[in-house]
Amino acid sequence: MKKSTRVAKAKKINEKIQKTKTAKPKKDDAAEFSVAIYNSKGKEVEKVTLNKKLFSGAVNKKVLYQAVVMYNANQRQGNASTKTRGEVSGGGKKPWRQKGTGRARAGSSRSPLWRHGGTIFGPKPRDFHYELPRKVKKLAFLSSINSKLNEGRVLGIDAIELAAAKTKNFKAILNALKLKGNSLLVLDTVDDNVMRASRNLEEVSVRNYKDFNTMDVLKCDNLLILRSAIEKLPERFRS
Repeated sequence: MKKSTRVAKAKKINEKIQKTKTAKPKKDDAAEFSVAIYNSKGKEVEKVTLNKKLFSGAVNKKVLYQAVVMYNANQRQGNASTKTRGEVSGGGKKPWRQKGTGRARAGSSRSPLWRHGGTIFGPKPRDFHYELPRKVKKLAFLSSINSKLNEGRVLGIDAIELAAAKTKNFKAILNALKLKGNSLLVLDTVDDNVMRASRNLEEVSVRNYKDFNTMDVLKCDNLLILRSAIEKLPERFRS
């Protein structure tokens, strides 16, 4: 990923973090969060109450920011490289004698002060990868989901059954749900038909409930979770 693209994406996500609602709406303070479950026709069929100990609406912005920085750092290839004066070809001969010419002393034409010379303290290949503590990553992940709950951007679907792995069939389900913007679909088991039908849609990402992370949630506008995946989601927060 190019640096300009990476920086732009990081800036956009950071703006989302700053605008994140850190608490549930006042009218719902005493109530537990519930997720409306829809069928493939866009009709609400039931509501599922979430675990209030986990999904309380609490959002830690500082931890979210740390997670974003970590994920972006881990995507860096770190393969930029420059040559020092010892690595630039040539320059073995002293350009002129030490004294008597009236010019400054010079020992090599590959000095960093000269054109075509080496680079002082330039970048070298390195690994930017690092990990946050496990509990911090879990807190960031939970905060990202809570932020979507506070914004009312989480909804469920009872099942996704496609007769054929065609994009128009999958798109019809999204249209029935009236989703706008980027959507993250979380399944309990990734179906090959769903993967093939959704891969042509740039605004849709499909993940297994075990695999999606803080960055996936922050980047999406809508979090669409399969009914069976909602039941299994608390497993992600067990020690």
